[in-house]
Amino acid sequence: MDRERLTITLKKSVLKQVDDVIDGSHIRNRSHAIEYLLTQSLSPKVSQAVILAGGPGLKMRPFTYEMPKSLFPVSGKPILEHALELLRKHDIRDIIIVVSHLGDKIRDHLGSGRKYGLKITYVKEEKPMGTGGALRMTQKLIDSETFVVLHGDVLIDINLYDLVAFHKDQDAVATLALTSVVDPSIYGSVKLHGVKIVDFIEKPKRGSMTSQLINSGIYVFEPDIFKYIPSQGSYLLEDIFPKLAREKKLAGFSFEGKWFDIGTPASYERAIKSWQS
Repeated sequence: MDRERLTITLKKSVLKQVDDVIDGSHIRNRSHAIEYLLTQSLSPKVSQAVILAGGPGLKMRPFTYEMPKSLFPVSGKPILEHALELLRKHDIRDIIIVVSHLGDKIRDHLGSGRKYGLKITYVKEEKPMGTGGALRMTQKLIDSETFVVLHGDVLIDINLYDLVAFHKDQDAVATLALTSVVDPSIYGSVKLHGVKIVDFIEKPKRGSMTSQLINSGIYVFEPDIFKYIPSQGSYLLEDIFPKLAREKKLAGFSFEGKWFDIGTPASYERAIKSWQS
């Protein structure tokens, strides 16, 4: 990437704020910190997010007979509230939630979103449509050029400003946030070439893994994503991603924050023990 040397003069108070951003790894020095802060300030902001919260939570039965998985409490509040706080923290305040199984309980708990400083719109999935089909149902409500999508049963500690800025730097229709796990055989691993995702390895065998990166369940999409989703029927986002990878339109953003997929009683127990607000 082309760069030009620039000399600037800053107030000591401003310089202290610059220095506070430097962590020695992600932000290495003052020059890097100033570039980072300017990029954050000048980058187009994302204002909309879709939360996919319609899953029946089969592996969490019998608990999900009475409560949708996304309302399970962690650190004193439902998983969905943690997601809403993450979005609000990053100035994403127009939220669309796709609900299905026990969706009325989600609507009753969260309401219009006003108490969270958000606007929440609900879309009802009358029958299982898959993650892609569920997203397709929100298309007419999407009015931003770029938007965030996340699963309602995921706890994630990630800087969405960084994720969106990274996405904007790529010629990509979609960017997947990737986390690293010790054993990706449970999830399936993701193979990168530079910053582009080139392959997905379903259920890699232990000892033969070439990558420990997995899909964390949070994405940044351009509206062109809807061109890849069939207009009818049930469809999975996971079926779209390989095609995007072949077209070199799928980027991968690796992050180091905490991540929990509340898919089983064991993973829920780990989240309760390890997650801190």
